[in-house]
Amino acid sequence: QVQLVDSGGGSVQAGGSLSLSCEASGFTISNWCMAWVRQAPGKARELVAGLGSDGSQIYADSVKGRFTISEDNAKNTLYLQMNSLKPEDTATYACAAGDPVDSDGDCPFRDWLDYNAFDTWGQGTLVTVSS
Repeated sequence: QVQLVDSGGGSVQAGGSLSLSCEASGFTISNWCMAWVRQAPGKARELVAGLGSDGSQIYADSVKGRFTISEDNAKNTLYLQMNSLKPEDTATYACAAGDPVDSDGDCPFRDWLDYNAFDTWGQGTLVTVSS
């Protein structure tokens, strides 16, 4: 059974840090396209970061230089290290996985988000940043 379990959310003051984890089962994350997506109350979902099967990374402009996506293949776990947090980072964060679309390992993260086409999602974890 393919499953993603998110954890690590919580409350923090502006300027603080949090680390989110996403433990996968039923598949090997290093062979897939992995992403973190967030949704703030009343707003659309936003792609925060993506990690391709070739190790390539993409980030939303709003988090570049502050957030880092990574994975531990031995633990089959995806991470999101969030530093210098801002109140506008407050949202529910969820990891998502997609099967690469071709032999080159392409990961159309934004298309998958726009068309709700990720193969599987974590349940989400709430991050609250106070000013």
